Amino acid sequence: MTFRSLAIACALFAVVATAGSAAAAPAEALPQATGVRVGGDDKQTRFVVDLSQKIGLAAFTLADPYRVVIDLPQLAFHLPADSGEKGRGLIKAFRYGLIMQGGSRIVLDTKGPVKVERVFTVDAADGQPARLVLDLSPTDRTAFLRTIALDNRNVRATSGKAADAAPKAPGDTRPLVVLDPGHGGIDIGAKAAGGEMEKDVVLQFALTLRDKMTGSGKFRVALTREDDTFVPLSERVRFARAQGAALFVSIHADSIPRGEGQAEGATVYTLSDNATDAAAARLAEAENKADVIAGVDLTAEPDDVANILVDLAQRETKNFSGQFAKLLVSELKATAKLHKHPLKSAGFKVLTAPDVPSVLVELGFMSTKEDLKQLTSAVWQARTAGALAQAIDKYFAPRMAGAGRN
Repeated sequence: MTFRSLAIACALFAVVATAGSAAAAPAEALPQATGVRVGGDDKQTRFVVDLSQKIGLAAFTLADPYRVVIDLPQLAFHLPADSGEKGRGLIKAFRYGLIMQGGSRIVLDTKGPVKVERVFTVDAADGQPARLVLDLSPTDRTAFLRTIALDNRNVRATSGKAADAAPKAPGDTRPLVVLDPGHGGIDIGAKAAGGEMEKDVVLQFALTLRDKMTGSGKFRVALTREDDTFVPLSERVRFARAQGAALFVSIHADSIPRGEGQAEGATVYTLSDNATDAAAARLAEAENKADVIAGVDLTAEPDDVANILVDLAQRETKNFSGQFAKLLVSELKATAKLHKHPLKSAGFKVLTAPDVPSVLVELGFMSTKEDLKQLTSAVWQARTAGALAQAIDKYFAPRMAGAGRN
């Protein structure tokens, strides 16, 4: 293994002070993050978080892009809405949130390679709250990668895990549909001018759709996440495959960067190596950065990824995905505003299951006032979820009829 590959491999690991799949504690019982500030300049930068109590932590660095990641027990963040959008000194910006049940994460985007001089927490004293303190200084890339290779080698991988599907009862032949609310936890997705976040909008929609589908009794339904938890893209794909899903629907809400005009309406995407247009390529690139946003390195994947890329040539799965996408656009016409080009394709990583027909639905644009009004409307969500449920019903109808004759 080369030094570079060792550095990348070791960068994949992280530690959280509280492990795994434990149920989330009530917000009032969690340690609180009540304030944050960044001071200093390009020679020395200090990052401080005010806490309700002293807690444990683990910090590590990642390259390409340069990041410092701080893993913590689960916190309740009570910070101003614009916290992290602007940095200072060596820190460009930062973000924070739940990375898994029991664990929170802060990710600092840095202007270049940095050295973590000190990172610690202190107890409350002399009328001051407990604090997390991180001191950074500039370094060169070689030293930065050496730190990754040496200092991070003992930390272990951690990330969110997709929620478990309900066990299949013996003789239950109903197809399993996996709904995938995009983003979650530290990865908020698109954010509207008023503070509304994509991760919340799409989770509520997925829960509404699940209730409509389970109410019919025709399908088993599982969600990749049922709460505000981050789930890596590869885990979402593995979950659908492991559960034997018959259909995978990833749910999102787009946003146009400021200064790039305006767009509106829903769009349905399927997988393609070549994006339909520049906008589709931009969106796929943005969505595929979810793991980077959460501080998870994307440079190493399980061995079966090579097989997945080969299996993508399976025409049957792609054809089924295309069929469902067309059905969905047809049903959505009656209840939701559609984008002027409602059927598109691009290289979304979350759609790469070779044996599960998959689509990604952008319900609308968080950056467009009228779309946002609908996206956050319970009435609109219920009506649109009904259209999506109807499309799923029509997609499976001939397959279920055929199965019934066997």
